Amino acid sequence: MAVVKRERNDTEERMIKRFLKKVKKQGIIEEFLKRRYYVKPSVQRRLDKKRQIAEHKKREAKKNR
Repeated sequence: MAVVKRERNDTEERMIKRFLKKVKKQGIIEEFLKRRYYVKPSVQRRLDKKRQIAEHKKREAKKNR
């Protein structure tokens, strides 16, 4: 649970910004979007494998610079 306490001289905009940053860091929005629709286990495995391959390629490209 993301909780933001009001600090001294904090505006509402700043509190909202901090809250959104915490929520994003904890992955709550990502989790919500994933659970929005049911994904079959076979499709989920395929997506996970694709994501792993993309991350690996990205790391290799960064390493070879």
